[in-house]
Amino acid sequence: MSRTTALALILTSALAAGAGVATASTGTPAVTSGVRPGPAILYAPPAKAPQLENVDGWKAEPILISGAHSYRDGEWLYQDFLSDDHGATGSKDPNDPYGISAHLYSPAGGTFTYPTDKVYANNAADLVELRVRPMRSATAFRVTLNTLLDAKRTAFTLALGGGASVAWPHGAGVSSPGTLFVTWHGSAVDAVDAAGKAVAGATAKVDLLRRQVTVSVPHSAINPGAGKLRTSVGVGLWDVDGGTYLKPGTGSATADTPGGGTPNGVAIVNVGPRLDEPLPLIAGATMADTAVGGAALAPWWRERTQSLQLTRGDVTPFAVEVDFGKLARKVRDDSGVPKTGPMNRILASHYSFGQGIDPTKVCFDLAASFNAGSTCVGRNVGQLQPYALYVPAKPVPAKGYGMTLLLHSLSANYNQYSASKNQSQLGDRGAGSLVVTPGGRGPDGFYQGIAEADTFETWADVARHYAVDPDWSVVSGYSMGGFGTYRLLARWPDLFSRGFSVVGEPGSVDDQLVSLRNTPLLAWNSAEDELVNINTSEQAVNDNTAAGIRFEEDKFVTADHLTLAANDEYGPGAAFLGTGKVDRNPYHVTYVVDPREDNAVATAVADHAYWLSGLKTRKAGNGTVDAVSAAFGTTDAPVLGVQPGAGVLTGGEIPAMAYVSRSQQWGPFGKAPKADALRLTVTNLENVTVDVARAGLTCGAKVTVKSDGPVDVVLAGCGKTLHL
Repeated sequence: MSRTTALALILTSALAAGAGVATASTGTPAVTSGVRPGPAILYAPPAKAPQLENVDGWKAEPILISGAHSYRDGEWLYQDFLSDDHGATGSKDPNDPYGISAHLYSPAGGTFTYPTDKVYANNAADLVELRVRPMRSATAFRVTLNTLLDAKRTAFTLALGGGASVAWPHGAGVSSPGTLFVTWHGSAVDAVDAAGKAVAGATAKVDLLRRQVTVSVPHSAINPGAGKLRTSVGVGLWDVDGGTYLKPGTGSATADTPGGGTPNGVAIVNVGPRLDEPLPLIAGATMADTAVGGAALAPWWRERTQSLQLTRGDVTPFAVEVDFGKLARKVRDDSGVPKTGPMNRILASHYSFGQGIDPTKVCFDLAASFNAGSTCVGRNVGQLQPYALYVPAKPVPAKGYGMTLLLHSLSANYNQYSASKNQSQLGDRGAGSLVVTPGGRGPDGFYQGIAEADTFETWADVARHYAVDPDWSVVSGYSMGGFGTYRLLARWPDLFSRGFSVVGEPGSVDDQLVSLRNTPLLAWNSAEDELVNINTSEQAVNDNTAAGIRFEEDKFVTADHLTLAANDEYGPGAAFLGTGKVDRNPYHVTYVVDPREDNAVATAVADHAYWLSGLKTRKAGNGTVDAVSAAFGTTDAPVLGVQPGAGVLTGGEIPAMAYVSRSQQWGPFGKAPKADALRLTVTNLENVTVDVARAGLTCGAKVTVKSDGPVDVVLAGCGKTLHL
């Protein structure tokens, strides 16, 4: 049993349909027959996440866009950001699980760290959603948490009403306007007015399965009527013995005490609604070239304003005047939900390995020379997963937006490109492409194992909510994302028309590059790169050349690993990716199978490409098939060999960046009489299935096979197998 299988509490509800507004995807690739391109997880029905379910009279579908609010079905909803529970900015905890080893280039703004007892799961105060619903004699407030293993350890306070700013009760350490403060912890709920006088009547119901707490506040305590009610919520941990909020210490966390606190003892960790959290300052943060610069300039987790206000102990900015007149009339108002531009979305994954964040689930550690490879689970073990999306401010194209995967770097997160030109230039090309950055289950997944599955779950989630042209898709990424670009192109070539790798290299798929026969590649590398050093990038050029694929490598002569990110200019890359469509049925297919890269639990088994499937190796190691259908009347173009070049990149933060290039292109394709014939060259495969119709052939086609051993060739749709 693989490590991934052993750890998995897997395939939630057996790939069950459900999950709020999600419906069957119409924007994923389709073929006329045979096996669909990409892994099976891309086509799985939407997963059912308990946190997104409605029971006990709640009806509105979740927003699933963080930092947004809406009126729906007589309810007001606010959607918070995932894993933004980093609290105030105080003394840094040297054992912070978001520390340098994990998130060097995506540090948190706040410094709060959870007690090390596993019951907190490094996530026990992470707000997912707040919603409000009027009832006949009370107002209901529902708070959904990302992690809730022990209700006694978590608490939240609702600050209701306006007026002067007053301190929140129970040692929360913050203040804001409010006339009534309702605090829930465990099975208890209490309310006090602005003067601290107890107000009776509030009740609470806890749903551990759904991690939802519903608090009912009677009209005798506060009655919004048909007016507006200022509403705010703050979540923290509860000191069961002390009967107050659990204050973090100013040093490292212990088993029962949080760390990374402030001298003024702020105990609230996550607060909302926050509708104006800033986007990262990508170029400036990267130019700083340090984690310190990143922390100062880049709100990677969309909690920078939260951390600043919590540090001051003043959460006044985080509130919405909920309009109960709209609620009574059941007005649908999505004006608080972004339609275009950069945004953070939430998906319900098919995979859950527990709750919260597990820092021990390391996928890659350079210092320890450890790479989990295809067994990667990732540190974000829960079911709800975040991703970044850019929607161009253009009319929806007639056939739908393009799909651009923009994969994040090692030690970064999904917001790496938010509000950058890398994101917008790729998104604004042509008629407009969606630009999607998956979370990748954490900072170091290298798009392998469950991190690879997350990439395709994200694709499917986007296709369920937006109009997507299933035939216009490309992949790009920086650093680890550049590695991922090579990886996804080599394993799933029939999903993409082109790829653009920036300071990446092939990594573990360096022996699979011939699979890129039909997917041209642009690679940007840096001559002074301290991570993907010049020997590594030169080897990639040699490997691409030997594979005979079409590629261009531009090597920037004065750049290091982060210079291109700091420069933030990707116009030539966007132009290269272009608007071309995927050729699902090329006349010539070359494909390499490497079962060591597969993860059956993640349903990411790469044993098919184009009109070939069922590719099964005969013995350990890679298997290769080269298939040419004569039905198209096309013959191979000559490989022209590597040609040198040079250029200058302008338009970025740096006025001009010189590069030298090597390019290998093809000459014109030849023509030949069309024939009902197939030629296969096979190495270390015991089975090859050919979709005869998509290959343009008939069941009577002449099949010529050259193989290094016995192989079965199945002619799909013909009921015919050739035993060779």
